[in-house]
Amino acid sequence: MRLGIDLGGTKIAGVLLDDNENEAWSMRSPAPRGDYDKTLTAIAGICQVAREAAREPVTVGIGIPGSIAPGRGIVQNANSTWLNGRPLKSDLEKRLGTTVRVANDANCFALSEAEDGAAAGAKSVFGVILGTGCGGGFVMGSAVNDGPLGIGGEWGHTPLPHPRPEELPGPQCWCGQSGCLETWISGPAMARDHLQRTGKEMSAKDIAKTGADPACDATLRRHLSRLARGLSIIVNILDPEVIVLGGGLSHMPHLYRGLPDAIAPYVFSPFARIDIRPPRFGDASGVRGAARLWPKDAKTLE
Repeated sequence: MRLGIDLGGTKIAGVLLDDNENEAWSMRSPAPRGDYDKTLTAIAGICQVAREAAREPVTVGIGIPGSIAPGRGIVQNANSTWLNGRPLKSDLEKRLGTTVRVANDANCFALSEAEDGAAAGAKSVFGVILGTGCGGGFVMGSAVNDGPLGIGGEWGHTPLPHPRPEELPGPQCWCGQSGCLETWISGPAMARDHLQRTGKEMSAKDIAKTGADPACDATLRRHLSRLARGLSIIVNILDPEVIVLGGGLSHMPHLYRGLPDAIAPYVFSPFARIDIRPPRFGDASGVRGAARLWPKDAKTLE
């Protein structure tokens, strides 16, 4: 069996896929915050439970909110900043006694949705993560394109396109830049924008629930505009056949109704028809993609 683990900002999910791509086992646990060693222990614990459930050797694939720097073997660009600069892959291999594969969580999500998810059959797929952060992954021809620096698809740390005067210079991002898309279109970014405009502290989920309220509706419209402008750059550069939204904000139905028309004016084509879809596997898509970092016929090194 193939074990996939999705290391998120608030939770760690694990799933075992059998030879038919069905989930044979799954679990979730809280993700340690700010503690690298506890993160290793939590991942190793899920692996141990999964191995006991499988009763056979398993391959291990892990999706993280960052990536492994090629040639250096350390985590880079993780918004779970306590992972950055740490040899997560090799440390886990020492604890588990087997080889693991590690990839960006958005790449795992995109791979899952491109293989047998919402974009199955499409030649090119851009997968978007809209949750506590903002990430992306690009799959073409069933292969993730992450580039020689390991940062392919990291659109969350590009500036908000076509900014309005009131959107400049933009909020400070944890990465050191100002005005990154993550500071405008993630869940916490929506909540911050609403608080600044209304003085009311609400989560993105609650804002969406009360969208009929004029203030909440205005927040949702600002967010949709910023998301549309951000995605227009992806369309202009990559022209993906399908865009799949993932993460907590992907549950908001108005995004699928409003984004295609909101993106079109910024696309370098008068015939723009943007195909945006919700994920087939929902919150489980990233962890399924992590499992699929290994092919079906892979052998562990246990």
